Amino acid sequence: MNDTVSSDFNPQNVFHSNATDSAISKRFRRIGLITIAAVYFLILVGGIVRASGAGMGCPDWPTCFGRWIPPTDESQLPPNYHEIYAERGYADTEFNPLKTWTEYVNRLIGVSIGVLILLTLLYSIPYLKRDRAVFLLALSVFLLVGFQGWLGSAVVASNLRPVMITAHMVTAFVIVCLLIYAIARSQQDTIRRLDTGALPPRFKTVLAVAMGMTLLQITMGTQIRESVDVIATTFDQAERHLWREEFPIIFYIHRSFSSVILFTNLWLVWNLARRLERGHLLRSFGLALGALVVAAIGTGVTLDRLGFPAFVQPIHLVLANLIFGTQFFLFIALRYSENPRVTAAARVD
Repeated sequence: MNDTVSSDFNPQNVFHSNATDSAISKRFRRIGLITIAAVYFLILVGGIVRASGAGMGCPDWPTCFGRWIPPTDESQLPPNYHEIYAERGYADTEFNPLKTWTEYVNRLIGVSIGVLILLTLLYSIPYLKRDRAVFLLALSVFLLVGFQGWLGSAVVASNLRPVMITAHMVTAFVIVCLLIYAIARSQQDTIRRLDTGALPPRFKTVLAVAMGMTLLQITMGTQIRESVDVIATTFDQAERHLWREEFPIIFYIHRSFSSVILFTNLWLVWNLARRLERGHLLRSFGLALGALVVAAIGTGVTLDRLGFPAFVQPIHLVLANLIFGTQFFLFIALRYSENPRVTAAARVD
């Protein structure tokens, strides 16, 4: 994937004023979509790190047990490494090769995404003359990624304080949203040609409400996740079937609210599927939204009924982020395609 991007990358292509608008738009869209996919993958990996308790697999940052490439066996560490890290505030440091390398791979993926973000910024430079906002969005993402790197070190330094982990995840969420907006704005000429006149007038309002509900649901989910971290520590990551008895009341609100979210989104999906023709971009995104919502609720039920299995937690997290990302793109696309809707209405009159 990266090879495809790097083979096209040529500084002359980025800065050359004679490059066609179509080529510039296509390059930026491609690198942007790759970057978004990579960030979602990082969110998934970060969820795996958190669910598996591998966050302190590397008790220092940016190195791991003092090395750029972590050890594979405890014999490679100093005999007194427990005392060394106890003096640094990590009294219970135990080398676990699986957890260490899980966290290390998470960091490597983070570095790779940093490279993709830099490429996204470089490919946005031509938009300084075409649409400065696209460049500023890409620049904001680049700066946020730098902040995210610092926040990652702060998470380790805090010995995995739940609030710090949540802040780390929220920043990733904001990065994705800015990337989606940047790409959609860079493609607005194409999006404006989409005919959305058949959708009901209140569709965009209901979509905005659905986005707000998704944000509220994600917010409740992060609070539940922080509680789960405390519960997991109490049970020493064992006896997961007993965790549910310790969940706060917000868990039950979160669970019940999912039915409201389901029916609201199904109304959106039904209108997109019924009123837009096959092959329409927004119809495809609508069907994807429906599948994501159903899958997210399915993973939620699995967590609730099957003793909070660790492998389901990161999937549930990513699905929630994908739902909002899909809704967010639909909202932006509808905003840009309002002119065609007005034109279509004028033709009817």
